[in-house]
Amino acid sequence: MKVILDTNGLMIPVQFGVDIFEELKRLGLYEFLVPEAVLKELDMLIKRAKGSDKMAAKVARSMAGRCVLINGTGPADDVILKLAEESGAAVLTNDIELKHRLKAKGISVLSLRQKNRLDFD
Repeated sequence: MKVILDTNGLMIPVQFGVDIFEELKRLGLYEFLVPEAVLKELDMLIKRAKGSDKMAAKVARSMAGRCVLINGTGPADDVILKLAEESGAAVLTNDIELKHRLKAKGISVLSLRQKNRLDFD
């Protein structure tokens, strides 16, 4: 099964010390997708954020290289929602608003649980 990674999903390893790729594999997800819009968000964070957020964004940007880049520009949440609908992919995010939008469309959502593992909502 495919999974689309949101900006904050890619930042989990630095912020919480969780290996998201191992966790996703444990859950049966082996195809990792990152929209261009997420990379643009990460680039913006790298330029504007400070401290641990900046470091998390840099690591996330590097980790995105382990994923398949998919076309999609515009607001990242809108792009993720559209791509998830079209591809049937699940989405890794901790963004509450995006989770609600995805669930309303019947899209599978994964997020951090107990600050040490990923699971489906």
